[in-house]
Amino acid sequence: MKDVSNGSTAQIAYQSRECEGTQGPLETLNRGYGSCRDFAALYAEAIRTLGFGARLVSGYLYDPSDDRLGSAGSGSTHAWVEVFVPGAGWIPFDPTNRSVGSANLIPVAVARNIPQVAPVTGSFQGEGTDLLPIEVVVRVEDQ
Repeated sequence: MKDVSNGSTAQIAYQSRECEGTQGPLETLNRGYGSCRDFAALYAEAIRTLGFGARLVSGYLYDPSDDRLGSAGSGSTHAWVEVFVPGAGWIPFDPTNRSVGSANLIPVAVARNIPQVAPVTGSFQGEGTDLLPIEVVVRVEDQ
């Protein structure tokens, strides 16, 4: 499964995107770039074609060193995939960073399809000059 992650992302460049939505897997392959949610959607579909169960996860990437893709500080929203491996259960795969395991990943929502786990949704009615600041802080503590 790690080979699928590496193979599916070897020719695709990471590109942060602020607009809503997710590219379809074929669109990501054709464009040659995508955000973490695009990488996750592509990887989930690739794994499913091999007969494995896959679910998409939205949450936060804890990256205090700020050296992982998809990171803009320690409170970045992020998307990845969990694959069901018989005998082992749900294993996290982060195709954006080509990593396996839950280190640095803080899950918030999980679903079969990426639109079901959007980190922020909603609407606002107001003036074009209105500013609605938002700040996310992720703090990890040893227990």
